[in-house]
Amino acid sequence: MDFPLVWDELKILITYGSDVEIAKKIVLDTASELLSKYTESSLAKWKKMVERYYIENATLEPTLAVGLTDNWIALNLRYSADYKLRRAAKHRLFEHIEKSVSLTNGKVTLASATLQLLKIPELEVNLKKTI
Repeated sequence: MDFPLVWDELKILITYGSDVEIAKKIVLDTASELLSKYTESSLAKWKKMVERYYIENATLEPTLAVGLTDNWIALNLRYSADYKLRRAAKHRLFEHIEKSVSLTNGKVTLASATLQLLKIPELEVNLKKTI
């Protein structure tokens, strides 16, 4: 095989009100740390692929795109990984990102597709006895 890496994507969903800059830093720092050996070892091979097949010289480093939806903020991480270890790489990324998010003390909150149908506000009731 000419090039042993594939591009993969990972979507991390955070709630509105989360600190987006902290979340972006967590995702990119985690990806850079965990995937740097893949990126470094494949740069020369990728350069040869670009020259040989006249393809676009895409970046091998992890990149991040932010998207807004009705329900949450989506952080889409694009990265390259060894095709044989793709699933393990995704697992390690999720695991480390979740751990780092939990250490933000609520500054970043992961979102989910749960539905909140009704939230009843808290009421304070004072009853007076009348004669």
